[in-house]
Amino acid sequence: MSLKRNILFICIALFAFKLSAQSITAEKSKDTSSIGRLFLYDTKQIFLGAKHAISRPLHWKKKDFTTLGIVVSSALALSTVDDETSAYFIRQKPPQFFQEVGFNSGNPQVYFLTNAGLYGYGLFTKNEKIRKLSVLIIASSFTSGFIQSVSKTAFGRVRPLNGYKSNKFRFWSNEAAFHSFPSGHTVLSVTMAHAIAKQFNNPWSKVAAYTLGAIAPASRLFSGAHWLTDVGIGAVLSIAVVDSIDKFLFNTDAYKYNTKQKNISWNINFTGNQIGLIGTF
Repeated sequence: MSLKRNILFICIALFAFKLSAQSITAEKSKDTSSIGRLFLYDTKQIFLGAKHAISRPLHWKKKDFTTLGIVVSSALALSTVDDETSAYFIRQKPPQFFQEVGFNSGNPQVYFLTNAGLYGYGLFTKNEKIRKLSVLIIASSFTSGFIQSVSKTAFGRVRPLNGYKSNKFRFWSNEAAFHSFPSGHTVLSVTMAHAIAKQFNNPWSKVAAYTLGAIAPASRLFSGAHWLTDVGIGAVLSIAVVDSIDKFLFNTDAYKYNTKQKNISWNINFTGNQIGLIGTF
């Protein structure tokens, strides 16, 4: 991807975020603190949010371990069709533009530059809602990104198109060909999509955010870069982390504009031979 195309993508993304910012809020925060103090405060919330999410397993209760068991069982069940589904996706020929947008939307460099622009907008306009959204995205991206990076090396799962079946692992491998699980592009894309979707009450706005967030995961399947379970677990990880940090920011009154918490209840549904993740707005 050329530098010009990367810059064009960032500009388009920032323009879209500006429109989202205008629709999310109709008024600016009345905070009169200096920009420097706001920046330090937001940095502290990012650190505390990430710390909260990473330490959550130490405070899990029985229902949390039950949920983990369901996720693991679902992933194992889904992995039984990884080879077949990967072959199917690779045979498809989506438009090149779709693949480019998908790759860039989950590309770490483009992703963080885009979010830096979003946070800069919220910081210099002292818009508390946008600042909180950026803090949520940054803290969640750091947390989920850290987990997926460690997991990729620890599991050492082979990527498609490398001459192996999906059940080939080289634990603690540094080879790029064995860094498939989970999908990093999916983690970043779904993290941002879920964080943005939580800012809206309108179901159609949520659907739009999730649809855009699904482009990167889909493109990774079509390109043969990941198995279906890599994408599925990456999405589940992102949603869990965003929800955990969003709840933390809400419960600690870190940003006081919120009068009502916006939740999406996610449930794993088993129907016959199908496994589905259902979100209730």
